Amino acid sequence: MRHIIIIGSGPAGFTAAIYAARAGLEPLLFASSVAIGGELMNTTDVENFPGFPEGIQGPELMQKMQEQAERFGTEVVYDDITEVDFSGDVKRVTSSDGTVHEAHAVVFATGSAYRKLGLPEEDRLSGHGLSWCATCDGFFFREKTIAVVGGGDSAMEEATFLTRFASKVYVIHRRRELKASKIMQQRAFDNEKIEFVWDSEVAAILGDGMVSGVTLRSTVDGSERELALDGLFVAIGNDPRTHLVHGKLDLTSEGTIAVQGRSSRTSAPGVFAAGDVIDPTYRQAVTAAASGTIAALDAEHYLAALEQERAAELATA
Repeated sequence: MRHIIIIGSGPAGFTAAIYAARAGLEPLLFASSVAIGGELMNTTDVENFPGFPEGIQGPELMQKMQEQAERFGTEVVYDDITEVDFSGDVKRVTSSDGTVHEAHAVVFATGSAYRKLGLPEEDRLSGHGLSWCATCDGFFFREKTIAVVGGGDSAMEEATFLTRFASKVYVIHRRRELKASKIMQQRAFDNEKIEFVWDSEVAAILGDGMVSGVTLRSTVDGSERELALDGLFVAIGNDPRTHLVHGKLDLTSEGTIAVQGRSSRTSAPGVFAAGDVIDPTYRQAVTAAASGTIAALDAEHYLAALEQERAAELATA
């Protein structure tokens, strides 16, 4: 029986592990067999995480977080959780080999996944001119020509933000009308650096070592043409990784795990959530790390209250 199990190995999960381990809770952290380190593993230079004035590579930052968590006594397991049971006082999670692990508290920090275009070039060019995060990577495209794919608020926000750096920003959208709110649309329309490419989809991403352009396909007549670019940002949404808790924890209208106020407490006592899995808005490494801190502290207080209840029961027995 464990004090606490942490599911997820991004900034939220590892930060929760650091705090829980320093509190003497000896956390068991499931880091996944594939997506170890979360979305930062797909990011090259991270220049906006406090404490690294010269920047740091995404994988290196996650490695340092893991080392720090392990230094204080976190046990990291490179395996996937396939099932969870939060119905009782004892929480049970099942790993891919069928082993059931028990704990009094669980921190759920599985993050989110950016929606991809479904093109074969995406994995090869990710971090090499292809990005899903303007605030993470926009700085590297000063005076460059880039494009944003999408038509919602996030795409308009990304495009407008990128005009701080790029000399030209195309917005590629499948339709003639945007899904974005009127105010976000107007900001983009009013920006002289932004040009809209209507009724078009990205059929292919061009480039060997770096993005050099895209092949556009008309959604009206199917004709194709090439557009030269220095970078491509995909902003067609993201999905929180909540498949394990559907029907077991309350979710918000955005599909994230619902928590109570500014806490990490979910609808199941003893289960806490942190990071992108509860955050549909900011999705930054530093906010995820802060969220992991909150989850660990909430879990620590929950476990302390359990101990007090047990002591009181023994005293009156």
